[in-house]
Amino acid sequence: MKTWVDGRLVEESDAVVSAFDHGLTVGDGVFETVKVVDGVPFALGRHLDRLARSAAGLGLPEPDPEQVAKACASVVAQAPAGRRRLRITYTGGIAPLGSGRGDAEPTLLVALATMELWPETTTAAVVPWPRNERGALAGLKTTSYAENVVALAYAKRLGSGEALFADSRGRLSEGTGSNVFVVLGGKVVTPALTTGCLAGVTRALVLEWTDATEAELPMDVLHEADEVFLTSTTRDVQAVSAVAGELVRTLPAAPSPVTREIAVTFAERSVEDSEP
Repeated sequence: MKTWVDGRLVEESDAVVSAFDHGLTVGDGVFETVKVVDGVPFALGRHLDRLARSAAGLGLPEPDPEQVAKACASVVAQAPAGRRRLRITYTGGIAPLGSGRGDAEPTLLVALATMELWPETTTAAVVPWPRNERGALAGLKTTSYAENVVALAYAKRLGSGEALFADSRGRLSEGTGSNVFVVLGGKVVTPALTTGCLAGVTRALVLEWTDATEAELPMDVLHEADEVFLTSTTRDVQAVSAVAGELVRTLPAAPSPVTREIAVTFAERSVEDSEP
């Protein structure tokens, strides 16, 4: 499949950027991952809105909405049946080696790849590094993902499939590529955006389509919750069967009833409307 690179479709072998691109040298860029099912992107409008918000938060020029939409349509048009991952990357473009930006136009890349189904359940590990909810990048979906790479590798060494962060005040925040929800006495709650977590598209839809709410939650909630589940573009709703930290806690019979019900609701509503 061909990839969009700065205004045109090219073969994957030619999908390259400059060694001086600021997104490569210092992680000065933003991105979105969009689920594509049988050639139809899901919630593309919401993802493009967040791309623009992240770019503004990083101080990048506003992405041209017509250009981004054209790039996405051109790449998606190649999509065969099945589940695909559409990746939109927007960077500061060619710049001097260092933190300062240059005067070049931003770089726009759009690529498509196969997206494997996640298992119905996973495990998660609490990592020792906090999310900085007061940092310049808090709540932005940027290409500066090395912190997530390190955290996920740590979790995998513990035998877990995802890592969970506290914020700098010890409140539950998010995963490396997911939002986290807990079920407490039948009530479904997810960490508030004030903890520095990403305003996930799937998170927002679960809040809109169910009785879930958001609140500031202590990390101890992971040891008290009746159920825990993760949400993201690629995993939709995924139950957590165990949480590792100072202690390992196994959750009962995941996915439990509330998580299962939310997963079914999300799947049904997603099929009904590809642009919710």
